[in-house]
Amino acid sequence: MEILENEQQVYDKLDSLGIEYKVIEHEPLFTAEDMDKIADRAPGIQCKNLFLRNAKGNKYYLITAEHNAKVDMVDIRGKIGSTRLSFGSPERLMKVLKLTPGSVNPFSLINDTGKEVQFFLDKSVMTGEQLNFHPNVNHKTVNISLDGLKKYLAAIGVVVNPIEL
Repeated sequence: MEILENEQQVYDKLDSLGIEYKVIEHEPLFTAEDMDKIADRAPGIQCKNLFLRNAKGNKYYLITAEHNAKVDMVDIRGKIGSTRLSFGSPERLMKVLKLTPGSVNPFSLINDTGKEVQFFLDKSVMTGEQLNFHPNVNHKTVNISLDGLKKYLAAIGVVVNPIEL
């Protein structure tokens, strides 16, 4: 399967930092619920990622949580100090993170060259178990440790904001 530039840059950055990870190939997965289909091959926590924007559309947020977490948009708004939240449109997602819907993940923050996106990580995934994310494409999953993810994010200048959903 061809590796796209948007995907390759994730592997290149992980490799340059000496971070251990495993790549799992699978059919395209579009929703957090779809992650159940590969749970037997991707040990640890299957994660969902929400690309959100505020009411004015001038602030962006990426929220990462367990794939089955219930996310209350009004509750989150207060916890991250935002106005009314809505999902970022496919156009905004492409503009800010260079992604299409169904591929959102923390690795994509490497594409946020303007540092427009605030990153929030639900405390429920900060358990020491392996984490699973798409590497900017939805037909592969990267299995990585929390420490590995934090090292990657620090290297690209992203602050991890813990949040309790």
